[in-house]
Amino acid sequence: MVAKLPLGPIALVVLLAAASGLAEVADEPRVADLAWMTGSWIGPFGEQMLEETWSQPFAGTITCMVRITGNGQTNMMELILIEEVDGSLLFRVRQWLPGYVPRRPEPQIMTLAEIADRRVSFDGSGDSDFLRLTYSRPTDETFQIDVEPRQGDHFQILLRENRTLD
Repeated sequence: MVAKLPLGPIALVVLLAAASGLAEVADEPRVADLAWMTGSWIGPFGEQMLEETWSQPFAGTITCMVRITGNGQTNMMELILIEEVDGSLLFRVRQWLPGYVPRRPEPQIMTLAEIADRRVSFDGSGDSDFLRLTYSRPTDETFQIDVEPRQGDHFQILLRENRTLD
């Protein structure tokens, strides 16, 4: 047997708002939700090394400096900015080749596709090199990037904590 409880005026308003779709079900994603990305990560990227250093979330943004090295030189630098925009998260990335030569004239922009505990995915726009980028942290010591390029096969990059900077 289910007991019927009388609804007070506040409970009735909340119930009616939820039934009418006016109640917000989940909070908007925040850059603070990405604090798990913070740290310095390093690992193989083909025959090169990939290093990502993610800052602490602050003032509605989180940033990352990326360096790809091989054969004793830096082959590419990248700057990532994730910021809160219009109730969602926007991902911008800009890349430079040796000599600080921009790889593209403008940054690539990606929009939030999904966010979960220690996992976030962004979808690329029409001119992005990527269909989707997914960042996750399967363990405290590992950082994973799943890359779905616009051209070519999906691949995964596994990074570990970078405890020494040589």
